[in-house]
This record gives sequence, C-alpha cells and structure tokens, in this order.
Amino acid sequence: MSNYSCNVEEDSFDELVVAASHKIPVLVDISADWCAPCRVLAPLLHKMVTVYDGKFMLGIVDADENMKIAGRHKVRGFPTVIAYSHGVEVDRFHSAQTEGFLREFIDRLIERHNAAQQE
Repeated sequence: MSNYSCNVEEDSFDELVVAASHKIPVLVDISADWCAPCRVLAPLLHKMVTVYDGKFMLGIVDADENMKIAGRHKVRGFPTVIAYSHGVEVDRFHSAQTEGFLREFIDRLIERHNAAQQE
C-alpha cells in the first residue's frame, strides 16, 4: 500500500471515501480475490496511484468481506471502480481496462474535482 491507497470496509467507508473525497478524488475498487479481471486491473490501479502521486486516492474494497458496500452501490460484476468527488459518486466503470483507459478516466476525474473546487 502507498500513502494514497487503503483498504476500505463498511465501517470506514464514510471516512476514507466520502469525507476524503472532499479534499482529493477517490477511486473505489470493489473486487474479489477469485476474480480474474480483478487480478488484471489491481496492478494497473496501483501503478496509477504511483504515477499520479497524490492526485487521487485509491480505496480497495474486498467484495466478499464487504457485501453491503457492493449492494449499496448496486454492483453487478467485478471489478467495479467507482469515482467519488466532493462526497458523491461521479463516474464508474466495470471490468479490467487498459492503462490508456485508466489514464483518461483518472484525468477526467481530477479535472472535474478541481473545477468543482473552484466554483
């Protein structure tokens, strides 16, 4: 784990995701150990955390241990990555994605977050 990634559970979700997203955009990776696409996506997300060095936070949710989080977000498949900014969900995607897709997704999230902060 880096300084910009953390494990998120039901009792810490509001603090580590919702509250934190008022300061910095947060990506929530809802995945499971048994999920092959999750094992493909996870290293790419961790790489992006390093590349972006503090421009967003990555919250990792083990779906098997935190089904209430998956249910509350109406997750239908794994992995599901949900973007939070200023306390609310602003975007999401499903399944493994390319590094290029992730960069575009994260860039849009950061731009949206920064624009909302300046309003």
